[in-house]
Amino acid sequence: MIDLQDNELLLVERLREACQRIREQMGRVIVGQERAIDDLLTALLSRGHVLLTGAPGTAKTSLIRALAGSLSLSFRRIQFTPDLMPSDITGTELLQEDPISGERLFKFVPGPVFAHVVLAAEINRTPPKTQSALLEAMQERQVTVAGKRHPLDDPFFVLATQNQIEQEGIYPLPEAQLDRFMMNVLVDYPHREEEHEIMRRTTEPYDGKVEPVVSRDDVLAFQHIVRRVPVADPVARYALRLVRASRPRQSEAPPFVSEWVQWGAGPRAGQFLLLGGKVRALLDGRYHVAGEDVRAVAPAVLRHRVITNFYAASEGVTADRIVEQLLQVVVQYPEAVELERKLPRLF
Repeated sequence: MIDLQDNELLLVERLREACQRIREQMGRVIVGQERAIDDLLTALLSRGHVLLTGAPGTAKTSLIRALAGSLSLSFRRIQFTPDLMPSDITGTELLQEDPISGERLFKFVPGPVFAHVVLAAEINRTPPKTQSALLEAMQERQVTVAGKRHPLDDPFFVLATQNQIEQEGIYPLPEAQLDRFMMNVLVDYPHREEEHEIMRRTTEPYDGKVEPVVSRDDVLAFQHIVRRVPVADPVARYALRLVRASRPRQSEAPPFVSEWVQWGAGPRAGQFLLLGGKVRALLDGRYHVAGEDVRAVAPAVLRHRVITNFYAASEGVTADRIVEQLLQVVVQYPEAVELERKLPRLF
């Protein structure tokens, strides 16, 4: 049975209303892209980070700016270029003289990573040395400069963009850094009517200003309640089976994984599947995670963690196709589905 206190039930209702207000604010400047918006909200409430991939002009940066504008949080943009240095991101120590004592001391000057929402624009245009400057910040939410640790304020949310059609002048992200991103969100071309609306809005007088509708304290409270959503053991084991089935050297892997996959998803994938499922459950008015919640977030969580091999590339098999087949092959046990049907809804 679900045993929620009144204040927790009220917080869940506030979370649902806040997400709806954020969608409305983002809709002032973004046409369509509902799936991408839902994925961004899911990662934000899960305390995860997002990599947005798509062709130029598909509103990747606009999505991030619209989300940041709807939150009462500090926002910084970092434009990644080949000459960008790690200290340009994390900050550096400068030698300064005290005007009173005349003593010279090193003082840490924070870089742009010291913000609640950080946009890493075109992250694959800078070498791995600079890309790795974000690793510690994303995983441990701190920065180490000259042997001193500098904690980052909560919430801390990194959203990086990259163009999937670029071939020259780029530095593909190492797998270790890709794994730090909770989701890889594909931002596709808009539909016909959506593209028509985009053309109309951007060529006529249109005031699409985004207003902040959610405070920092609200975001922290929402992230806390998400962690409290229970996950039944059959659902957790379903997520575990999905992750283990993506690894070619595991006994659970189907034949097509052994044929096409070089490396499968690591343990972080299972954690993010459950966290994303918790957010989806709350937004659907439930205080329990269902198998469908896990399936809904699986493509964005797994696509950048399934590393294909030469045989897959020669046959035109993508990570998305492999994940799609995994969702068809790895199914929930019937008794788990029946249990989910009996659980009550909150709203």
